[in-house]
Amino acid sequence: MGKLTALQIRNLKEPGRYGDGDGLALVLTAPNKGYWVLRSTIKGRRRDIGLGSLSLITLKEARENAFDMRRDIQRGIDPIAERRKQEVVVPTFANAARTVHREQKASWKNGKHQNQWITTLEKYAFPTLGDRLVNDIEGPVIRECLLPIWLDKPETARRVKQRIGVVLDWAYANGMRETEAPMRSLGRALPRQPKQDRHFAAMPYESVPDFIVHLQKRTSVARLALEFLVLCASRSGEVRGAKWSEVDLRNRLWTIPAERMKVGKEHVVPLTDAAIDVLQRTRPFYAECSDLIFPGRNVLRPMSDMTLLKILRYAKIPFTVHGFRSSFRDWAAEQTSYLGEVAEAALAHTVANKVEAAYRRTNYLDKRRELMRDWAAFCSK
Repeated sequence: MGKLTALQIRNLKEPGRYGDGDGLALVLTAPNKGYWVLRSTIKGRRRDIGLGSLSLITLKEARENAFDMRRDIQRGIDPIAERRKQEVVVPTFANAARTVHREQKASWKNGKHQNQWITTLEKYAFPTLGDRLVNDIEGPVIRECLLPIWLDKPETARRVKQRIGVVLDWAYANGMRETEAPMRSLGRALPRQPKQDRHFAAMPYESVPDFIVHLQKRTSVARLALEFLVLCASRSGEVRGAKWSEVDLRNRLWTIPAERMKVGKEHVVPLTDAAIDVLQRTRPFYAECSDLIFPGRNVLRPMSDMTLLKILRYAKIPFTVHGFRSSFRDWAAEQTSYLGEVAEAALAHTVANKVEAAYRRTNYLDKRRELMRDWAAFCSK
C-alpha cells in the first residue's frame, strides 16, 4: 500500500519530493504542479526515471507504470534505453546518406569529391539499399549491392563500400543501429580484386615540348589553362580555380591559398617568363565580373576538370592531366642535378618523415625559381 493519497496530493503546498514507496515519488514544483519519478538501480547505477506530469498522470496510473517498469528492470530491460530507442526516428539508407553528405561536404575541399560522394551512392547503392532502414542493413545485402561492380569497376566499388560504411557508422553513432558497419567481415566475403597500377598515366617528359607546340596551335581558355598547368607542374583544381588576385606579376609569384591546396597549406609558385606569357594571352578571356584567370562557360565558375582532359582525348593522347606532374618529376630526377626536396617542394608534396618535417623551415623558393625556369626552357625548346 502506498504512502500517498489523492487527497494528500491535492492539499500539498510546499515544493519538494514526496515518496510513495518502492522508489515511486512525486516531485512537487508548486501546488498541484509537479511530476512523477521512479528511483531504481539499473546495471549498478541509481537512476531517476520520469513517469509523467502530475496534471496528466493520476496516483493510480503512476503506481501501475512504476510496477511495470520495476518488472522490466528485473527482467534485465533498461527502460531509459528503450525509451530512447523509441524516440529515435530510424531513416532509410538514402535519407541517411543525404544527411551525412549535407553535414560533411563542407569539410571536403575538393568540389568534385563533394558531388561524386553522393552520386556514386545514388547510382550503385540506392537501387539495393536506398529504401531499407539503416538498422536493417547487414553484410549479406551490402555484398549483394557491391558484387555486380566489385570486379568490373574495382576502384568505384571500393569507394562505394567505404561510403556505405561511413553512412552506417554515422547511424550507429546516432543511436539508429545496434552495431557499426560490418566492413571487416564483408571484405573477406567479396572476391579478391586484381591488383592495379594506381599511378596516373604520365606523358614521357621527352614528349612534353611537342605537346606544348600542339597546345599553341589554337587559342582557347582551356588550352591556355593546360599549358599553364604543365609549366607550373600544378594540380588541375589549383589551376582551374586560379584567380588574378593570387598573382603578383611584379614579384613573379602565384600564391595559392591553403583552402585550395590538397594538403591545406599555402603554396607559392614562382612564375617563369613562359608562365607569365600564358597569363598575358588569357587577357582576351577576362571578365570584369569574375576574378578567375581561366573561367568556364559561366565566367563566374571555374571550368570543369573534364574540359582539360578532353584536349588530350580529342588529340588521342593516352595520358592524364595529373600525369604532367609526374612528367616534371621524372625530368627533374633524370635531367637535372636539383635536390629531390626541391622538386618535391615544387609539387607541393608534404614531407613524409614527421621529424624531418618538424625541422624543415624552408620552401626552397629561390632554388625553385631556377628549377621552374629550366623546366620552362625544356618545355619550350
